[in-house]
Amino acid sequence: MEQTLEAPAEPQSIAVEIYDQVYNLRGTDHAYIERLAHVVDAKMRAVSAHGNTVDSLRVAVLAALNIADELCAVRQRYEQLAGTIQNSQTTIRSRAGNLSHMLDEILEDRKVS
Repeated sequence: MEQTLEAPAEPQSIAVEIYDQVYNLRGTDHAYIERLAHVVDAKMRAVSAHGNTVDSLRVAVLAALNIADELCAVRQRYEQLAGTIQNSQTTIRSRAGNLSHMLDEILEDRKVS
């Protein structure tokens, strides 16, 4: 069966609204870009609601810092989980090796008997 490779989708212009400003972005996944824009818009509105500033640049920088903080926390959690998984895999391999050795000994004893 012959496989055909699909050509990558051409980036398209996508208009999104962030903090009452329209931005024309280019991308291949319209829904994904809209989701990202929604996250940024929501974060900017949350920052604006908790602060006394109306300067959109300041709001954008504070929102970016909040998003960066969330990203760093997720990366740290990922690294912790990856380490836990690595340790678990090492433990499981060690236990499997021990069990295999014990089973080999039992089977050898039965052959001798």
